[in-house]
This record gives sequence, structure tokens and C-alpha cells, in this order.
Amino acid sequence: MTHHQALARIRAAGITAPVDLAMVLGTGLGGLADAVETPTIIPYSELPGFPASGVSGHAGRLVIGLLEGVRVAFAQGRAHYYEHGDARAMAVPIDTFAALGAKVLLLSNACGSLRADWRPGSLVLLNDHINYAGANPLIGVASDSRFVSMTNAYDADLRKVMRRAAEAAQLSPHEGVYMWYSGPSFETPAEIRMARILGADVIGMSTVPEVILARHLGLKVAAVSMITNLAAGIEGASPSHSETKEVANLGAADFQRLIRAFLKGFTHG
Repeated sequence: MTHHQALARIRAAGITAPVDLAMVLGTGLGGLADAVETPTIIPYSELPGFPASGVSGHAGRLVIGLLEGVRVAFAQGRAHYYEHGDARAMAVPIDTFAALGAKVLLLSNACGSLRADWRPGSLVLLNDHINYAGANPLIGVASDSRFVSMTNAYDADLRKVMRRAAEAAQLSPHEGVYMWYSGPSFETPAEIRMARILGADVIGMSTVPEVILARHLGLKVAAVSMITNLAAGIEGASPSHSETKEVANLGAADFQRLIRAFLKGFTHG
């Protein structure tokens, strides 16, 4: 499946101007797309190759329009590796973003904290990742383009813009390393202890394949995690998906303030 059919459907909806930036909105964070001005909204079901996510908390819609003066394409929801065992589950949406003209991809997710002092409701700017799941969306790509450098995968310049945005929004996000765990079961306390030893700060079940796909296309990437729980075994924590959704919804206002401030900085910088 390629992105050409999805792109044709988007063009048929009247989208001809290029987008400046695309964003994938994770669990409980999709409400940001509701603020888009003069939106064009297309359900994933009408976009060939877009995922039919079976995860609650993901609306499954593409929203294109203006937000803070930036022409954006928001993916409200994603497919995860654990749903079908396919690390390329988000390949068509990300290919479509690139075809629409996006040069920057923002990613968001709900995550677990490996640090007792990084509490639920906090935001984290990702500066690197550990692919503990081991899967890779570029397996099977039949050219040397698959040998993608992952140095500066989370663009340092975009993080500077995000830091300035956080200051403007009176927020104090953490910054750290995300470990991708395949899911869908949550990690064991022993796996969490291992992750901390290996240098991870937060842990989750998404995002990393999307970063790899985006870098393969030459897109610059920034990513923001919302901590929704302490990881297994920390202060006796035992995570659940209902907790993930509930806390993400509670923290969504701070997330929206950060991204809107980022878009203002993106416009002028």
C-alpha cells in the first residue's frame, strides 16, 4: 500500500496548499486538533493505508487547517506495532505528510516514568530513544536508503524552539530518553529496573517506528511525551490503560499550551 490513494482523497477534499508541519496525536491528546481553524476533517476509514486503530483514546481522523498561523496536518490517533505486529503501521500516513509538503513531524505519546521524581501529568521532551522492541519499519526496504543515521533523530534545533515555547507557556518539561517496548502487556518491574540501568527515562509502546520512518524521508522530528503513570514497581505502581487515558486527559491542557506556543515560535523562527 502506498500513499498515493490517500493523497488523491485529500486533494479531492480541496487540500492543495502545502502543509508546514504534521503531528501525530497520541492517547488522550487528540483534542488539540479541535482548535484548528477552518479544518478539513477526513476519517482514516476514507484514506487508503491509514490505520484502523483498535485502541480507545484514538479518534482515527486526519485534520488539516491553520493553528497559530501554521498550516498543520494532525493525525488524531495512530496504529501501534502491538496491534498487528507491523512496525510499518504508520508508513502511509507519514509518507502522506511528506507528500503534502511537511518538513517537520511532531510526535506525541502517553508514557510511563522510570523516575520517581518525574510525576504523572508531567511533559517530557524526547532527545533520544532505545529501540528495545527490536522491530524496525525499514526492514525489507530494497535500497541503501534504509541505512538511516539516527544521530540527532530528535532534532536539537526543534528542541530549542520547544524549550523557548515551554518558557513562554510557563511550563517546565523534563528532557530525556524514551524506550520503546512492544506491548501490549505492560512491562514487568524487572524490565523497568533494566530500562533504568540502560539509560531510559520514560517508556512506551509507540513513536520510535514513526521517528525512523520520518528520518528515512528526511523529515525533522520533535517528540513530546505525557507521563501518565509511574512504571511498574516504582512506588508499587501497576499501570493500566484506563489510568493512561485518564491522566493524559487531565494533562492535555498543558500539552496544548506547549504545542500552541511551539507553533508560534515555529511561525516566527
